[in-house]
Amino acid sequence: MRENIEITEGIFPMPVLMIATYNDDGTVDVMNAAWGTMQERDHVVLNLTESHKTVKNIKKRKAFTVSIADSKHVVEADYFGVVSANNTKNKFENSGLTASKSQNVDAPIINEFPLCLECEFVEYQDDKYGCGVIGKVVNGTADERVLVNGKVDIDKVDAIAFDPYTHGYYRVGTRVGNAFKDGLKLKK
Repeated sequence: MRENIEITEGIFPMPVLMIATYNDDGTVDVMNAAWGTMQERDHVVLNLTESHKTVKNIKKRKAFTVSIADSKHVVEADYFGVVSANNTKNKFENSGLTASKSQNVDAPIINEFPLCLECEFVEYQDDKYGCGVIGKVVNGTADERVLVNGKVDIDKVDAIAFDPYTHGYYRVGTRVGNAFKDGLKLKK
């Protein structure tokens, strides 16, 4: 038997994405965003409102980075979601994390997060069903600690996901199957 539940952002898991930009003074700005995905192989979509300082920075700088948060930095990742750069001047400094300038776009790479997509700003959609920020991925980087034979090992990434039902963070890992292969067992 099934029961009706409260409508919420009911898709689980939701990624915990760290969106990084530079402020007008060149300091680093980072926000936590769970509402984001790939639109195509080389485009990201982030459902962010224009009230975020990060969105204002993206529009000015025409660039941003998207990093995957890991369990080792769950406190910092959550901090980037509960504290607004609109109200806290030294938000990034307070986290204790470090950043490097991307060689491909005018945005910072947060060194401690294992995966990063470097993006050029494409457009902002703000109509009723607009998706917010759209960016073209021009480069991706991975910390060598999460690579095996030059490929990303998701278990080593130790990514976290957001649970919209209980507002918890969960580890993502442990491979349970093979995409585009396991289902073929049922093909007749």
